[in-house]
Amino acid sequence: MSFIRAVHEPAGRGALPSDEARAPRLALVGPGDSGSMSRGLRLLLAASAGFSVASLYYSQPMLGVMGSSIGASDTAVGLLPTLTQLGYALGILLLTPLGDRFDRRRIILIKVGLLAVALLLSGLAPAIGPLLVVSFVVGLTATVAQDIVPAAATLAPEKERGGVVGTVMTGLLLGILLSRVVSGVVAEQLGWRAMYVMAAGSVVVIGAVVWRGLPAFRPTSTLSYGALLGSLVSLWRKHGALRRAALAQGLLSVGFSAFWSTLAVMLHGAPFHLGSAAAGAFGLAGAAGALGAPIAGRVSDRFDPEVVTRLGAGLTAVAFAAMFASPWLQPDARLWLFGASAIGFDLGVQMTLVAHQTMVFGIDPAARSRLNAVLFVCVFIGMSLGAVSGSLVLAGWGWGAVTLLATVSALAALVVRLWPAAR
Repeated sequence: MSFIRAVHEPAGRGALPSDEARAPRLALVGPGDSGSMSRGLRLLLAASAGFSVASLYYSQPMLGVMGSSIGASDTAVGLLPTLTQLGYALGILLLTPLGDRFDRRRIILIKVGLLAVALLLSGLAPAIGPLLVVSFVVGLTATVAQDIVPAAATLAPEKERGGVVGTVMTGLLLGILLSRVVSGVVAEQLGWRAMYVMAAGSVVVIGAVVWRGLPAFRPTSTLSYGALLGSLVSLWRKHGALRRAALAQGLLSVGFSAFWSTLAVMLHGAPFHLGSAAAGAFGLAGAAGALGAPIAGRVSDRFDPEVVTRLGAGLTAVAFAAMFASPWLQPDARLWLFGASAIGFDLGVQMTLVAHQTMVFGIDPAARSRLNAVLFVCVFIGMSLGAVSGSLVLAGWGWGAVTLLATVSALAALVVRLWPAAR
């Protein structure tokens, strides 16, 4: 393939053991390596991130069918996405930092192989017990998406880093967006087991293309595993830019999650009385974020990414605040307002995320996997807090209080970005 960096290694730069028999051999890539990234390699990284993260969401539209098929209760089946997300969160914390210690290409291939096996076992699971176990493993191994993003940042020339990260995030976001649609259709036509088998096959194909097309990476750390995890705390303490990025993105995640975790409940009640399909249709607003990610990345390359974070947080706050007008609108107009707001805040959140990643990856090229792990741990904390607080607020004070929570969290993120950085 044209985007493989195939070269004969000069003396002193031996390829990894697994690559020694290959001719020509893949170059080792490390921080500071420059050169133009081809469109093919960008698409490979974006597709790999998308298909990997999609594995987290295939089960959600199929839960009802899966429960009746294997004789499991609604409560037990409801644990499937919970365990998958838990596995993903733990994988980000415990596995993603390994990308700085070992060849990131090898880690990606190992995780892709394990993810394919876990998806296949999900499709073959005879009962809810084994299915719960492999769902957790799916979450752990789907963190390969968070290995691909720092890989893209390492491969990209500095002047193109934001655009490349934005392109990869587009693939990741489209994977999230389209996975539920695809799994719902496939499960209805062919059954839920077929969806898992097809998902495993797609991951195998991605693995084969990654094996052929992704160069090897030079490890940037020699720390032991324990020291590697301990360095997450050191990085947090050392880099104020990391703390600001993680805190601001975490605050945006609170409002983002509060909205999406309560939307279906709100639409089910008066005056709408709509089903889950209507709530799912609002998810198409995520396409705006997916399309906006590479644009935000290119703007971050051309201008100060700090400006992009402020614009993104401000847009998010305005989009949330616009929903305060809903009590004065007719039901149909309210739905249009919610849809427009969802497009606005989703775009704002994704703009800010891509700009934050561009900033974070520039802090220390030797610690990109760990920096990414810290950022996304805070994102997941924000998502969890948003889901819990959103549900409690909706139950106690209604949708207006959810709107207030989301708006305040976005404004707090904007304050973090506007606050002068320590010199």
